[in-house]
Amino acid sequence: MPRMLDVSDDVRAEIGDEEADRLLAGENAPGSYDCTSCRTPGDSEQERTSTVLFIGDETAVLAFAHATCLPSQVVQVTEEQLQGAVRSISPDGPSVQAAPEQAVLGVTSGLVLINGELHPALVVEPTGPIVRPGSTDIGDDFLPLLIEQGFMPVTELNSVPPVLHGWSVLLAMGQLHAVLQPGTGGGSPVAWWQAHQALQVAESWRAAANKHQQVLLFAAPVGSIGRQPREDLLRDALDKAAANGKLVAAAMPLAGT
Repeated sequence: MPRMLDVSDDVRAEIGDEEADRLLAGENAPGSYDCTSCRTPGDSEQERTSTVLFIGDETAVLAFAHATCLPSQVVQVTEEQLQGAVRSISPDGPSVQAAPEQAVLGVTSGLVLINGELHPALVVEPTGPIVRPGSTDIGDDFLPLLIEQGFMPVTELNSVPPVLHGWSVLLAMGQLHAVLQPGTGGGSPVAWWQAHQALQVAESWRAAANKHQQVLLFAAPVGSIGRQPREDLLRDALDKAAANGKLVAAAMPLAGT
C-alpha cells in the first residue's frame, strides 16, 4: 500500500529520484516508526509522514516524523551527533532519536525586564556538567565553550547583550523549535539545541519576540538556575548567577513567527 509520505525537493536531491520514488511507493518506507521529533509512534499508512534526512560529515541517516511535527527536510548535524543518533535507532525501522549531546540542555522561556522594557528570553541550563569534546577532565567547560562561540559574560542584567551573528531562534506557529548556530565552513545553520517536541510559549513572550525580532539567550552551568515556576523567581536566579560569574548571554535574531 502506498505510504502517506512527504519527500521534499531537498531530500529528493540528496537521496536521488529512484530512492525517493521507492519510498513513495511504499517499498522502503516503514509502516510504523518512532517520530524523530516527538518520539511517539507514527504510522505512514494512516497519517501524513515527513522524511527527514540527517547529514553528517561522512554519514547520512533517513528518519521519519509526523508531518504535524516537522516538514520533510535536510538537517545538517555533526558526525558525532549523527553517530550518537545512529546508536539509538530502533531495530524495527530507521527512526532517529535526538543526539545525547542535545538532550542534556534544559531550556526555559520567560520575559526579562531590562531598562524598563520586557525582552523575550531563553534560559539554558544543562542537566549535568559539559566537558570539552575529547577532554578527560571532570570539570565543567560549558561557559568557556560558549564564550569561545561569542557569548558574553554577564555580571548584572542592566543592558541587552550584543547580537551573536549567525545564530538564531526558530519559532514556528507560536512554538519554539530550535536554537540554530552557523554551519561549518559557512554551510547551512545547524541545530545547537532542538526541542524533542516543539515547546509552546506564552502569548506575551511571542508578542515581545515579534516586537523586538530577537530573543535573548542566557546560559548557566548545571545547578545555577534550576526550574523556576515564576518569572520573578527566574529573574532572581539569573541575577544571582550573574553576580557569581556563572552567566553568559547573547541576543539572537528571531527566525519564524
